[in-house]
Amino acid sequence: MQNADRFYVAGEWVAPSTTATLDVIDPSTEQPIATVALGGAADVDRAVAAARAAFPSFSATPVAERIALLERIIEVFQSRGEDLAQAIMAEIGAPAELARAAQVGAGLGQFASALDALKNFAFEETRGTTLMRHEAIGVCGLITPWNWPPLLIGAKVAPALAAGCTMVLKPSELAPLNAVILAEILHEAGVPAGVFNLVHGDGPTVGSALTSHPDVDMVSFTGSTRAGVEVALSAAPTVKRVAQELGGKSANILLDDVDLAVAIPRDMGDVCANSGQSCNAGTRFLVPEARMAEAEAIARDAAAAITVGAPDEPGVRIGPLISQAAYDKVQRLVQSALDQGATLVAGGLGRPEGREKGWFVRPTVLSGVTNDMTIAREEIFGPVITLIAYTDEDDAVRIANDTEYGLSGFVSSADPARAREVAKRMRTGMVHINGAGLDFAGAFGGYKQSGNGREYADFGLREFLEIKSVFGGA
Repeated sequence: MQNADRFYVAGEWVAPSTTATLDVIDPSTEQPIATVALGGAADVDRAVAAARAAFPSFSATPVAERIALLERIIEVFQSRGEDLAQAIMAEIGAPAELARAAQVGAGLGQFASALDALKNFAFEETRGTTLMRHEAIGVCGLITPWNWPPLLIGAKVAPALAAGCTMVLKPSELAPLNAVILAEILHEAGVPAGVFNLVHGDGPTVGSALTSHPDVDMVSFTGSTRAGVEVALSAAPTVKRVAQELGGKSANILLDDVDLAVAIPRDMGDVCANSGQSCNAGTRFLVPEARMAEAEAIARDAAAAITVGAPDEPGVRIGPLISQAAYDKVQRLVQSALDQGATLVAGGLGRPEGREKGWFVRPTVLSGVTNDMTIAREEIFGPVITLIAYTDEDDAVRIANDTEYGLSGFVSSADPARAREVAKRMRTGMVHINGAGLDFAGAFGGYKQSGNGREYADFGLREFLEIKSVFGGA
């Protein structure tokens, strides 16, 4: 496995200014597999300067030229798909099928989505006697987490390129290897020197230097709400745009006419994919009070059918959590639920049977949960489902909206029209009806403390554009 001990700046791989490093750990074995360099403010300065120097020429490129560039990136990306999958299996423990089809596939999908948006976007339009122009915002600082790396990096890099922006990426230091491969892909595809730059490091050092940098015009951040607040505070003195995709505690409303035997296993599989490490996971299952015993029995069987193991083991549905800290958090929240009166339906504390090493957790179902319990308020980032009873439709909507988050939501009903009406009442940026998956033609993002920006398609492209009114220009 290659190291992440150099940075990509101005089209070249360069040595960091610091000597600090961190081991990259395979979460399935808890053993080091590579080393990542932890950069400093000087590295950020060098990368931002390269992006600033490249901006005038790249922002002026014709749309057709940027279309051709994205098409080349997609071609090279496809040729490196297995390399990306192997890196993701090693550094985040994703099962092979998930790594190849979902993780790598979603990253590729973001470049395809940006390409489609670019082909169909009107960068100029007239309103009255005014010419309205959409122009690249400038140098962008991109900060991404470890849980869906190709998707989350692609959702920023692809639209930034489409818009004509230049950028500095700081990927998660926990999973940096896939970002190194992406830099190689962009280099091979012919992204001009300085347009894309990569600096590894931690949030308090490299992240803070990037968000506060006076020559960075915009920050796009995906991560926890706590970290998002720090990003906004760091960026505020320079009055730069900050687009954020943050945490979630999404509710899944199972209406009283739904077939629970279909909906619960389907939706549990969705939550547990990627070991529950998805910000939009619908972990709060809201179940009609009269059907709770039925829901518990179905959920118990569904949890038992989910196989936990290392990425290369056959039949594995979910792998380990990313770190010891993530494992400890899941244990703490499950214990808090039991202490506060919840009932354990399936799974529970500790590793699955036969697992002595690796940050594996048991697919867990808790019932008797009320919405004031800690486990119903905090984002858990693990394969843990809570069953919460409701009395009627109004009560279900009330419970769903009783959260500081507003990223996603789920509604299932035998009547799609009824589900759509409930979806309208949910204070979330996204709602999935009857198990519908994400659509890269739609917008990804949330309400409230789940963020303030949107990604995917033309919605993501617009985040990287300024609007200029040229009065009399029409």
